[in-house]
Amino acid sequence: MATQAEAIKAVEAEHLLQVFRRIPLVFTRGQGSYLFDTDDRPYLDFVSGLGVASLGHANAELAAAVADQARTLIHTSNLYFHPLQGEVGRRLTALSGLPRAFFCNSGTEAIEGCLKFARRFWYTRGEPRPRVVALERSFHGRTLGALSTTWEPAYRVPFEPLLDVTFVSPNEPSALSAACGPDVAAIIVEPIQGEGGVWPLTAAFAEAVTAACEASGALLIADEIQCGLGRTGAPFHSATLGLRPDLMALGKALGAGVPIGAVLLRQRVADAVSPGDHGGTYGGNLLACRAALVFLEAMAQGGLERVQQAGARLETGLRELATHHAQIRDIRGAGLMRGLEVPDAAVQVVEGAMSRGLLLNRTAGTVVRMLPPLTVSDQEIDEALRILGETLASLP
Repeated sequence: MATQAEAIKAVEAEHLLQVFRRIPLVFTRGQGSYLFDTDDRPYLDFVSGLGVASLGHANAELAAAVADQARTLIHTSNLYFHPLQGEVGRRLTALSGLPRAFFCNSGTEAIEGCLKFARRFWYTRGEPRPRVVALERSFHGRTLGALSTTWEPAYRVPFEPLLDVTFVSPNEPSALSAACGPDVAAIIVEPIQGEGGVWPLTAAFAEAVTAACEASGALLIADEIQCGLGRTGAPFHSATLGLRPDLMALGKALGAGVPIGAVLLRQRVADAVSPGDHGGTYGGNLLACRAALVFLEAMAQGGLERVQQAGARLETGLRELATHHAQIRDIRGAGLMRGLEVPDAAVQVVEGAMSRGLLLNRTAGTVVRMLPPLTVSDQEIDEALRILGETLASLP
């Protein structure tokens, strides 16, 4: 007789589109920073749903709020007002300094909104600009607009032709001004490139972005989907680099597991957008907004300070490990977004840690990425470091 895990995998194999290369684990419940498989084995989760489970798993306050909202009212569509969307917008605009918000369902939808609003801005001014400048190593999503600004050719080529996008190396600040002509609507950047290998933009490149926007008039889109909303210990990492975005894309952490994305806009961009230019049936519904309010309140009530402390502890521990394990060639990131460059053993580290009960993931081929819940405890950080150390020590 098939086990529960085998039965679940068999149903998927028969009925689902096979676009995911799944890790052969089946999780049935979670608690805090832990996931539990069908045998109830615990795994310390330093992936957190790719940064989505920002408050950990089965968070009691989130569960109570979502259950209460489900009993009250889940969805009305954007044909009508409801009491929660404006409150989430108020909090996000206060955090960011960008005075307008638009809600959608995911990060990639937020990128689509940013690209559309940037195009609309220039159309309204009577000088349509068709081109976008993006960065090598970038990842902005898989819908056609977001995919157009994503660097990896393997993602892009099967779906070309895409939007007119020029890619610039984030290691060459001087190349940015040359790429930005009068036909460029926007420059789009991740303040920390997540899928590309957890690469923070340098101060020099951030200065070049600002200079290129000022010289060409191009709008600046900051993709804060992974690195924003407290992940690095700041509300938005672009601000720590001195960047002044005209548009910002949010997702992942905002709903703590409930799907929601958002675009934040500077007023001059918002003024160029008219009713009917963009929309969505589900965006900003009551259930998603209620979850977002729980998350934003948690950040306001000491969550950001906690990430700063936890991030410092994690970084100290990782740097200590690097002094003992030469396989670690570099440590990058900020707060609770960390990447270990392990050129010859990233797969073995992820698999070895998983066999010991720690979930990590590999990105950009050679990087072990860590995205624990923003609520992770000191003890859980220490446990993750212990397992990671054991894993590294076991490598040939």
